[in-house]
Amino acid sequence: MSDGGVRPFWDYPRSPTATRNLVEAGGDRGFAPGSCLAGTALTDADLVGPDAVVTGTQELQIIRNLLALTGNPPGLGIEVGTRYQIASAGILGFALLSSRTMGDALSVGLRFSQLSSTFHRFTLTVGGEDSIFDLDESDIPLDIRHFLLERDLTAIAGIVPILFGGVMPPGARVMLRTDRDTPLRLLAELLTVEFESPRNALVFPTELLAAPLPTADPHTAALCLRQCEELLEQRRSRDGIAGVVRNQLLRVPGQVPTMGLIAAGMHIAERTLHRRLAREGTSYRALLDEVRETLAKELLANGLTVKEVSDRLGYSEPAAFTHAYTRWHGSPPSTHAP
Repeated sequence: MSDGGVRPFWDYPRSPTATRNLVEAGGDRGFAPGSCLAGTALTDADLVGPDAVVTGTQELQIIRNLLALTGNPPGLGIEVGTRYQIASAGILGFALLSSRTMGDALSVGLRFSQLSSTFHRFTLTVGGEDSIFDLDESDIPLDIRHFLLERDLTAIAGIVPILFGGVMPPGARVMLRTDRDTPLRLLAELLTVEFESPRNALVFPTELLAAPLPTADPHTAALCLRQCEELLEQRRSRDGIAGVVRNQLLRVPGQVPTMGLIAAGMHIAERTLHRRLAREGTSYRALLDEVRETLAKELLANGLTVKEVSDRLGYSEPAAFTHAYTRWHGSPPSTHAP
């Protein structure tokens, strides 16, 4: 969770395609969909249909469920990442394929990253000889960072050759912060991998930005870009009720309004609020967890003790807060408290 805002940048309404991949990976190991979806207010039926969406918070919970159920075996993220195809990106995938050049495709990907399934913040730095496509993981909770690096980087490594007609572009390489003792070393079968690097990134010769793509089509590209804009606006417009609930949860420090109180303040029934939140791909419990995570880091940074933060956030006892904080950040709050 980012320190500066109420919600992380990745918590937007997104296609359930990647979520279905997670559930399928669990199913291949004998785990029922309900176990994978626990704590999200989602059912199997919510993951299908042209208008279906989930939030980043829900997908994050499903990832944590999958890791807990499977014991987080090495390479699980890579396995899930190989399930992701460019067609899985929907209209964004077609926009990438129809782009005129590699540079245009990267611009489209950056512009419409909220139509993808990534949790990383992408940036492109164009240099004289090489250009760097960074995968910034700083907003991703520590306990799922490596899984998501495996998944997202594997998916990207699978998509790039498709843009170039089935071959990895010459000179492309991957930079990884981790050492060689990682399942991501398998990427070396596709391209050069530099371990113990200062960043996680895809690096390629800058001249490739001007390389024409074999599937380029200007008319299709224009149509896809227009549809991407419409879809992005549609998904953003569906984020309204969740925003109201977040604001209510943040309004009075030290007080956590129940779902019933929030619904009453909105002059709707509690079941109606539950239904509307579910349509936006979230729930009261997920939003409360998100708000607590944000406030916890801020309060600890401001010098409050673990007990004081626990009380402020409405936990029944410090142990419950400690458990939640460790789940979010991979370490107990005592490591950040005075």
